[in-house]
Amino acid sequence: MFVYNNDVQLEDLGEGISRKVLAYSDNMMTVEVHFEEGAVAAMHNHPHEQLTYVLSGEFEFTIGDETKVVKAGDTMYKEPEIMHGAKCLKAGILLDNFTPMRKDFVAA
Repeated sequence: MFVYNNDVQLEDLGEGISRKVLAYSDNMMTVEVHFEEGAVAAMHNHPHEQLTYVLSGEFEFTIGDETKVVKAGDTMYKEPEIMHGAKCLKAGILLDNFTPMRKDFVAA
């Protein structure tokens, strides 16, 4: 299956964050998340494994008890159920990969 980025509508999540749900199956999912400078992804957790690749921008990420600044080219791993969140320091885009896929991200 091919998913063309230009064919996927950007979904406004509010407070400076929007996303595009790209390719997915029951076992995995890729999501592009756009952040305006200063936007905050509140601390949260979920049962999915997650890899986040920073496509652009700069972010202060907290994963568990550790907080670090990351920028384009950096990657983070989040194990299932670990608390994590981020603040966007310079507007940017993250590429999130989840396993299994996030059913809560797609319409029923």
